[in-house]
Amino acid sequence: MAITNILAKPATHIRSFSRRQGRITASQQAALNSLWNVFGLDPTGKLCPSTIFARPGPLILDIGFGNGDTLVETAERNPEKNFIGIDVHRPGIGRLLAQLQERNLQNVRVYFADAVDILNQNISDASIDGVNLFFPDPWPKKRHRKRRLVNPVFADLVGKKLRTGGRFYCATDWEDYALQMLETLNDCTVLKNTASNRKFVQKPVERGVTKFERRGIRLGHQIWDLIFERI
Repeated sequence: MAITNILAKPATHIRSFSRRQGRITASQQAALNSLWNVFGLDPTGKLCPSTIFARPGPLILDIGFGNGDTLVETAERNPEKNFIGIDVHRPGIGRLLAQLQERNLQNVRVYFADAVDILNQNISDASIDGVNLFFPDPWPKKRHRKRRLVNPVFADLVGKKLRTGGRFYCATDWEDYALQMLETLNDCTVLKNTASNRKFVQKPVERGVTKFERRGIRLGHQIWDLIFERI
């Protein structure tokens, strides 16, 4: 199976990402060519965790994993959990695949697709235990804010896919986006803020530091973490 995606299909929603791909290295392309059949998922069929993972376990979606480093570290620390990474940039996917093979990790699989499409078309309701969304594109210009991923429709969609007690974990280094996330998720009737004051949580020690988080810290940005639970 060649690496395939559903980005070519007409979008039924505003895309939260641009189609930039960046330079792909020879090693990343080699990993895509040789390892996609091992770790890649077909975006045209329903996700069936019991057929793609060697053993059952909590299922976590990682949306927009970037270069894959944090996802690999998290999967390695939590071998009892299964992870589905979703991203749209080939270089990061290639890098992730190479790391999965190098570390012999069998608890990660990957979609090359729009996360909204995957949630709508491939993920059954009440079937996942967690969704991680770390440092999504903030679209800082006012005219672009409609492209931000976290909006009321997306919050309801995530809530519908989570099992009762499942968690939606977001982090960003853009205060304006953090406040929008907080308001949007607090207004979602199927999600409950785990912070006692209905605001932000302290960063859990188990969350790794992402490439975009490091960049934000270098720029002097504060980091904002939110964890919401499916009621």
